[in-house]
Amino acid sequence: MKLTLKDGSIKEYSSPLSVLDIAKDISEGLARAACAGLINGKVADLRDIVSEDCEFNVVTFKDEEGQKAFRHTTSHILSQAVKRLYPNVHLAIGPAIDNGFYYDFDKEDSFSVEELAKIEEEMKKIVKEDLSIERFVLPRKEAIALMEEKGEPYKVELIKDLPEDSVISFYKQGDFVDLCAGPHLMSTKYIKAFKLTQVAGAYWRGSEKNKMLTRIYGTSFPKKSELDEYLAKVEEAKKRDHNKLGRELELFTTSDLIGQGLPLLMPKGAKVVQILQRFVEDEEERRGYVLTKTPFMAKSDLYKVSGHWDHYRDGMFLLGDPENEDEVMALRPMTCPFQFTVYNASQKSYRDLPIRYGETSTLFRNEASGEMHGLIRVRQFTISEGHLVCTPEQLEDEFKGVVDLIKFMMKTLGIQDDVTYRFSKWDPNNKDKYIDNPEAWVKTEVTMKNILDHLEIDYTEAVGEAAFYGPKLDIQSRNVYGKEDTIITVQIDFMLAERFGMSYVDKDGEKKRPFIIHRTSLGCYERTLAMLIEKYAGAFPTWLAPVQVKVLPISEKYHDYTEAVVRKLKDSGLRVEADYRAEKIGYKIREGRMQRVPYLLILGEKEAANNEVAVRSRKNGDEGSVSVDSFIERIIGEVNNRTLD
Repeated sequence: MKLTLKDGSIKEYSSPLSVLDIAKDISEGLARAACAGLINGKVADLRDIVSEDCEFNVVTFKDEEGQKAFRHTTSHILSQAVKRLYPNVHLAIGPAIDNGFYYDFDKEDSFSVEELAKIEEEMKKIVKEDLSIERFVLPRKEAIALMEEKGEPYKVELIKDLPEDSVISFYKQGDFVDLCAGPHLMSTKYIKAFKLTQVAGAYWRGSEKNKMLTRIYGTSFPKKSELDEYLAKVEEAKKRDHNKLGRELELFTTSDLIGQGLPLLMPKGAKVVQILQRFVEDEEERRGYVLTKTPFMAKSDLYKVSGHWDHYRDGMFLLGDPENEDEVMALRPMTCPFQFTVYNASQKSYRDLPIRYGETSTLFRNEASGEMHGLIRVRQFTISEGHLVCTPEQLEDEFKGVVDLIKFMMKTLGIQDDVTYRFSKWDPNNKDKYIDNPEAWVKTEVTMKNILDHLEIDYTEAVGEAAFYGPKLDIQSRNVYGKEDTIITVQIDFMLAERFGMSYVDKDGEKKRPFIIHRTSLGCYERTLAMLIEKYAGAFPTWLAPVQVKVLPISEKYHDYTEAVVRKLKDSGLRVEADYRAEKIGYKIREGRMQRVPYLLILGEKEAANNEVAVRSRKNGDEGSVSVDSFIERIIGEVNNRTLD
């Protein structure tokens, strides 16, 4: 057999070999570092036998697939340690995730900090024991019997969900056995550095209808120095965590009385969002968008036409009697069917196209409780939503215009280098998730790929991530902990124009179906606010800062002058606060810095006498005294230019 390696070279073997044996033949050093293999691009266990020609690669911890195998092995060491210390605990699932792993346990009460330390010590013992990790398979019936014998009901449920003829794989290390598809390392000894980081609750299979389990999170690395470096980054990330910082800076809050996933923007947070909304709406108008304002709810009939009723009903909030669909209404999860109805209010000609509809839309989505997080994933949110209706000939130019708008928005906010691009495609093996029209899917995806290539966008492809009505370009960003979320999308829709009977009269006098581009220019405002809090650690650029200037009189004698300065700054359109408290000036300055205010103005005898302000900037510290007019001119320049520094 011939193996084509990553560098293009060919290795030939006369008989089948395991992934690990091939790695040893290539290099002993590679074999020691090996975590898994790739056979024709698919992840393979080190124990898997290679028996025919293929593209072959060995992955180490430097590769994403290698990290997942390494950390998945660590999750098994965690579960073995828990079973040793708490034999009556039931095992659920324990996958590798970005930057770490977790394992879910059915335990009567949660794990304490002291218990986590105890579990870590037991894990260290398992690593030192150098337990060989062995893979074996069983027929479905025997696999169920094995897990029933071990008293693992969650594993039994997972196996029973598999087809009758399935062959089930297990991994064994010492006396510990776990249901698992793999891959895993060859021994426990390779897990040199790990840390259990958090305990949380998690519903079995992610459904709040199921039992709440206890989830232990952790991470692991081949070297202690790598673990220490990662943990230091996590500590820095905690300082920027929007959930913590946003509350400390009084940007948003939450209340159990109101409900999960329903954050309240406080005056400062609301001000930032207002600035963003005005910026977006003004820029869209400059680029030819027209505003709509549509209802927050509609009859179920509308969603049946659009397809949301069949493909998205579980994610919607329904109002009325669910047993009588004629009386059911739903809060809107998106605005597209409403704007399509606006389009259909009059017959359009090709001369009217393109039409670019924009709306600052409040939307409602019934997110699972386990998925919600701060401002990033919520149940009610506001989005810079838009739909472009165009002819086939206009499609590429309009798509390019949308991407140009998005890039302008991201550059202005300073996030253009913090994102990646993903071409999200349909999954032909999961037709229930999508509108069933394979020919249209293929044609539209080819069209979209050509546009993306013409734009020279560096993107990855993701099968199964498309919208139910068409492929999309997803712009991805990671939070301070490394979790990836979609912040902006652009979608080409090949189906809804037909469903809604949308048409235009072409040059030949015939009615034709338009193309539709669904897009957001800045995405969800709540998620954008979270991202900006974390990027700037709460120290927003001056043009975005909810309070741009704080005026600090040294004593009560200068309150009148302070009021005059504040009035002049406000008349110039600046956002200003004054601190009249009878506190020492040093205390006021420290507090202003803690609040991340871009400019502090200290007023005393000299400043009052000369109509000046003593400037202390967030960037440069003490800058000395300047005239009030000079300061105003400077800061207005920053605001008008949307300066980021």
